[in-house]
Amino acid sequence: MTAVDSPQSASLSGSLMVPPFSVISGAQVQRALRGREREITELVEQTYRVHGTGDSVNPPSYFLRFADRPTSRIIALPASIGGQTRVDGLKWISSFPTNVAAGIPRASAVLILNDHDTGYPFACLESSIISAARTAASAALAADWLSRGRQRPRRIGFFGVGLIARYIHTFLAGTGWTFDEIGVHDLSADSADGFLGYLESSGTAGRVTVYERPEQLIRSSDLVVFATIAGEPHVSDLSWFEHNPVVLHVSLRDLAPEILLASTNLVDDVEHCLKASTSPHLAEQLTGGRDFLAGTLDDVMSGRVTVPADRPVVFSPFGLGVLDLAVGKYVYDEVTRSGELNVIDDFFHELRRHG
Repeated sequence: MTAVDSPQSASLSGSLMVPPFSVISGAQVQRALRGREREITELVEQTYRVHGTGDSVNPPSYFLRFADRPTSRIIALPASIGGQTRVDGLKWISSFPTNVAAGIPRASAVLILNDHDTGYPFACLESSIISAARTAASAALAADWLSRGRQRPRRIGFFGVGLIARYIHTFLAGTGWTFDEIGVHDLSADSADGFLGYLESSGTAGRVTVYERPEQLIRSSDLVVFATIAGEPHVSDLSWFEHNPVVLHVSLRDLAPEILLASTNLVDDVEHCLKASTSPHLAEQLTGGRDFLAGTLDDVMSGRVTVPADRPVVFSPFGLGVLDLAVGKYVYDEVTRSGELNVIDDFFHELRRHG
């Protein structure tokens, strides 16, 4: 393994070059992203806009499920993004909820980046951090755009407080959000305590309250973040949302279809979100149509959709592979600039057709 200042390429034919293959660790990913919340959120916004113009390929995600482990899955997210990023690739992310009881994270992931011109993979990155960062940046971006035209939320409630909730709070704080009150609800007392410890160590201002009942949390919050591992809807009372909050439905399966049908609904990508028994998918099955969707976040950012202030607004992001590629390529470029790129010598060995 060799550390290089910049990637070197081997000649393939003409102007095409075989890129060197590198491995980027989670520690390197974290260093590249730390303190860059505003920059990453702007990158995610740019990527949504590129995707909105059609300069991307984002096929359906593939779910690998197991008969002997029904709660677990591994998801493949292939994608290609144009614009200034110009990279192809694949995120391979697993979700094994039973890991939590063993004291290890539920999700693990790698991201493969492929060269735009040759198709050769040129990097493998630890991607659970990238995935969390792009999810959090998407949530922070949505909170900003969906709050325009109404009073900016001062009370936030976190429904489920694992790693994703921590990243979302970090990105909200890093993009200028402050709150007078922070509510916390989780079925696990240990998770709630851990989140409280994070808030304390981060120097968060504002009153922090742990709510035993979900209703208390939702009614006390102008901005509600769902970041659970729920496999089916468990919140169904419309009256809990009568104060018209902004809801970041990051975990996708918490809300009963009736909640969505009484709200303004935005997604990141319509075709991707209406599948795999997400709450929007259930709403489509219930109504037989998609009229309950107002559009996408890009529609809001581009002015094609205006979000009313007199009803709840729910953002349900399925999570697009193009976001992982954009953030992953950003990390790759930062690690390369730092001179810490670890290249695997001779990873591609047979480079001549006839030896």
